Amino acid sequence: NMLNISLYDNSTSTGGRVRPLWYNYPECVVSPQPFAFYFACKLINLVVGTPGNIFVIWQIASKKKNTSTSDIFFFNLAVLDAYFCLMTPIELANRLDMDNKKIWIFQRFAYGVKDLAPLFLVCICMDRYMAVVHPVFFSSYQETITRVCVCILIWSLIMPYSIYKGINGIMSVTGIFGGVILFAFAVMVFCNISVIWVLRHSVAGKEKMHPVKKRAFKMVLKNLGIIAFNYLPPVAFMPFVSYYTYFEYRCLISISVFAIMDLSCSIEPLLYISKSEGLNSICCKKASETP
Repeated sequence: NMLNISLYDNSTSTGGRVRPLWYNYPECVVSPQPFAFYFACKLINLVVGTPGNIFVIWQIASKKKNTSTSDIFFFNLAVLDAYFCLMTPIELANRLDMDNKKIWIFQRFAYGVKDLAPLFLVCICMDRYMAVVHPVFFSSYQETITRVCVCILIWSLIMPYSIYKGINGIMSVTGIFGGVILFAFAVMVFCNISVIWVLRHSVAGKEKMHPVKKRAFKMVLKNLGIIAFNYLPPVAFMPFVSYYTYFEYRCLISISVFAIMDLSCSIEPLLYISKSEGLNSICCKKASETP
């Protein structure tokens, strides 16, 4: 029964020998490529995502001016992603050698944290949507305390979900994860398309777009592309779990989908670090700093 099987549960001992990455599922030995891709992505996150997210945390924490209203959401997202990246060497050691049941629990907890991290991306997209599409309303709700309360609410969802997943296994929260990803993806796409639409039509009848708006337009297009790359695969495949064979789901689809999704840990901090002042210059700075 697939519902009783967890991706990191029911591990077996191999007498101290180094195990293959797919040792929980012997049937996957005929198709090891997705597992190799999955752990290659995890190593990328360790090498690129860890320093990237730590830098974002330091940069936001040390800011004294020119702060964006979205920075608090970026900060929380970077904390979650940094933790997830730092779990990589522990997971590899446990998977390949130690096979400690308590460490499996912490691994599943880390995956629970990553499952709900897109909720902070939703907040970032909503913040930008309100700033561009509803600037008058947005200008009256720029207090930090409002966003702090939203972050507390999200953490209050993340922690029990992750603990439950850590104790009961990955398949115990598949339905919740699928619902969260569908919700997050729909909201993020709607917000980014709306921002693109408004920015594009703000120059209707003009020959050229203002350079600041042009930079903002390009940044939102990049955001939309990253959202589609990282989160479209789980949205497209996960709702149809019951239609796949066990081999297709375990050895091909799930491992590849999660690998692509996990790459967001490296892509998101790189985007933040490289982003221009475009959208922030238009609307996303605090009211006290807006001309």
